[in-house]
Amino acid sequence: MPEDKIFLDTNVIIYAYDVSAGEKNKKATNILIDLWNSGLGVISTQVLQEFFFTITKKIPKPLDIKSAKKIVNDFLKWNLVVNDGESILDAIEIQLRYKYSFWDSLIIESAVKGRASFLFSEDLSDGQQIDGITIKNPFR
Repeated sequence: MPEDKIFLDTNVIIYAYDVSAGEKNKKATNILIDLWNSGLGVISTQVLQEFFFTITKKIPKPLDIKSAKKIVNDFLKWNLVVNDGESILDAIEIQLRYKYSFWDSLIIESAVKGRASFLFSEDLSDGQQIDGITIKNPFR
């Protein structure tokens, strides 16, 4: 029986590399370790773009660009969802149905497109199910 894939929202990955994030850093690091070991992690180009920008500019102790680039390169080994025109249109439909922002809807659509069973995010409604995806806040 195949195991469940897990799509990670940007905040989970950021916490794993933000040493100032305290307990969230520890939880996010453990999630990443588990997903690296299992091969069940799914991310999107949007997540990597947001991660790179935030980790080099917006956290208290930003990473240098070369280090951040290496991390992004490592994540390219995961199941990567590339957002295309169809993804954008599907995200708009999710936005219309569930009233999330467009960017959050694109994250949800990417989880669907990546055939994940779970979407880990602290920004979305914990426990909500959308198009076969269960949203879970791993920090609760």
